[in-house]
Amino acid sequence: MDVNYAELAATAVKPEQYPASGLPEFAFIGKSNVGKSSLLNALAGRKALARISGSPGKTRAINFFNIDNICLFVDLPGYGYAKVSRKESEKWGIMADRYLLNRKQLIAVFMLLDIRHDPSALDRQMLEWLEHYCFEVITVATKIDKIKRSAIPTRLKRLRASARVSDILAFSSETRDGREKIWDIILNKIQKPQDQE
Repeated sequence: MDVNYAELAATAVKPEQYPASGLPEFAFIGKSNVGKSSLLNALAGRKALARISGSPGKTRAINFFNIDNICLFVDLPGYGYAKVSRKESEKWGIMADRYLLNRKQLIAVFMLLDIRHDPSALDRQMLEWLEHYCFEVITVATKIDKIKRSAIPTRLKRLRASARVSDILAFSSETRDGREKIWDIILNKIQKPQDQE
């Protein structure tokens, strides 16, 4: 998928700041520093659409990115390990919950896990929360270029078991491995009426 147009449509901390485009939306969520910004930039074919930082917790609001006027990518604040106060962290959680539970344009949630590490307690809690509310969840293992290629199948198998998910996509922002598979899922969901799923 070649993206011709990609830009920040809105930055929001409350619902009245959400964009009113009506376009289908795909949310991206994961632990701080899991590689959300890198994934978003790779999907959009841009180097700096989403800001990348070595410091966990950089995303402190919900960022909406318009992609070719066919959908919005929604970058939700990362959770866990960010050097912020508990109060600030809880505020981000409420912000994300409010968006996820009330946004009618939301089609699916991409849940990101670092292939090098087993899911944390917070990762499992998030997956259980998403399952409880019957979200369409696509799990993505990021940073596959950080381990030996021969180790990828074993790590994916372990992640599937420990995260209790049936499938998990492998992705690298460095090599772009997995980019087209993710785009195939997105385009398929945009084109398929939700009542047919």
